[in-house]
Amino acid sequence: MSIHFDLTDMQLFINIGDSSSLTRGAEKSHLSAPAASIRIKNLEDAFGTRLLYRTHQGVTLTPAGEALKRHAHAMMAQAERVHTDMQQFERGARGLIRIMGNTTSMADVMPAVLGRFLPLHPDVDIEVRERLSHQIVKAIAEGAADLGVVGGRPPCENLQFLPCREDNLALIVPHGHPLDGRAEVAFSDTLDYCYVGLSEWSAIHSFLVHTAASVGRPFRFRAEVGNFDSVCRLVEANVGIGVIARSVADASALTRKISVIRLSDGWAARRLNVCMRSLDELEPFARELVDMFVEESAGGQRRGQPRAGGVNPAPGLRARGAGTPSWPPGAGTGRPGS
Repeated sequence: MSIHFDLTDMQLFINIGDSSSLTRGAEKSHLSAPAASIRIKNLEDAFGTRLLYRTHQGVTLTPAGEALKRHAHAMMAQAERVHTDMQQFERGARGLIRIMGNTTSMADVMPAVLGRFLPLHPDVDIEVRERLSHQIVKAIAEGAADLGVVGGRPPCENLQFLPCREDNLALIVPHGHPLDGRAEVAFSDTLDYCYVGLSEWSAIHSFLVHTAASVGRPFRFRAEVGNFDSVCRLVEANVGIGVIARSVADASALTRKISVIRLSDGWAARRLNVCMRSLDELEPFARELVDMFVEESAGGQRRGQPRAGGVNPAPGLRARGAGTPSWPPGAGTGRPGS
């Protein structure tokens, strides 16, 4: 059934409900009482239910009327947001980019790239949200985001992935720890020690637990925190050891009493990728932002320019080693995608 009403009807209904009077509600809506009465009658006919109780003292809302009033408030608020957004374009704003990043990218890549992009485009707004990699590709596929920075290439059809930055996972330990001084260590050799890590919502958390289980070893978390900086602070305090992004680990090691050790496991080598539905369908300023993310893959080289030796950076990941569990389970990448 087709139901016809407009914002004038919704505002009128709000005004009538607030004033408990059809006449005063009509005055607030700059309508005559007969015109307002006809609009309410049309709404009641359209919805097939009474919206007002009419008495000599005025009107009150029926249960259906109360429900409609709530919806009317929501619709008017949304209309106001639309008006505000359109005013930005009237003032010359070029647009909006909705971008999502995983935990690793939000700690390092996102601030670096957006810090370069935004001063060049003061008339472009950026909405940034942190999500897990598989949530990001789902949001982009459904049109809820324009761009995303993810770990690896989570399975999703009809999306484009371009390399952003190689950002391996590394082990961090406090100074003086039995593993301190090692240049490289296998993950299985660290499982005798307690860990500090991101909360269980993190893909890295689940991946490490899953990987330990695949070699028949328990994985012990002594503390779970919300961000990489907190992991580093607790590792420095000798609460445990941790596995985090190498870029974050190296930066933290400059100011904290922690050591960074390379993991010899193949899954520790990973790449961040920027993904989108279609590069060609993005606005020019959004494509420029993609360029900046891709520059991160080659230390400042532009997308499409070859590396030394004439080889373009490949958007894919190295093949997963035998026996490495996939992440997320069934994804086929063998690398954590937080």
